[in-house]
Amino acid sequence: MLSHKKSLNILKKTNALLEGHFVLSSGLHSSKYVQCAKLLSFPFKAEIICKSLAKKIKKQFKKIDLILAPAMGGIIIGYEIGRILKKETIFCERVKGKFALRRGFDIKKGSKVLIVEDVITTGKSSMECLKLIKKAKAFFVGYACIIDRSSNKSLKIKKNIVSHLKIDVPTYKSDELPKALKLIPITIPGSRFIK
Repeated sequence: MLSHKKSLNILKKTNALLEGHFVLSSGLHSSKYVQCAKLLSFPFKAEIICKSLAKKIKKQFKKIDLILAPAMGGIIIGYEIGRILKKETIFCERVKGKFALRRGFDIKKGSKVLIVEDVITTGKSSMECLKLIKKAKAFFVGYACIIDRSSNKSLKIKKNIVSHLKIDVPTYKSDELPKALKLIPITIPGSRFIK
């Protein structure tokens, strides 16, 4: 498996992990920003990380019938993990604000389903995927992601997470910023608007 140091090096070289002063989509401030889409724009580098994650998944979960990935971030990761593990892979997407299966995708009753994402922060998307698994009367196996940047206080899911890399990304309210962070100009990255 890929070492922590080599993994961080790949993430930094592809600009998937940036350092500075960021205002996240939650409105919170952070000194680090994770954007796995940047990693995925270099498939030959992403493949190395996905192979390492796939090894961890095989070690942790003995039986998987189906991989379910949430759109958008999980689609490519889910596909690559499914390709490596030789498993059927589908994705869910938002319809009127809620995850749904479309495009002829379905979850067979009794199947063992692994949820695969790019990044887990609060686990909100994963929990929404879990509802689809339960609705189909299938069995939930666990969660897998490239980066787990959750903290104990923010995470809605507490077990069965396999990640390629666990990264501590402290966040702060605007009135609680550390002195060093206040001195760095703010960048507002991301794919969602601040709410």
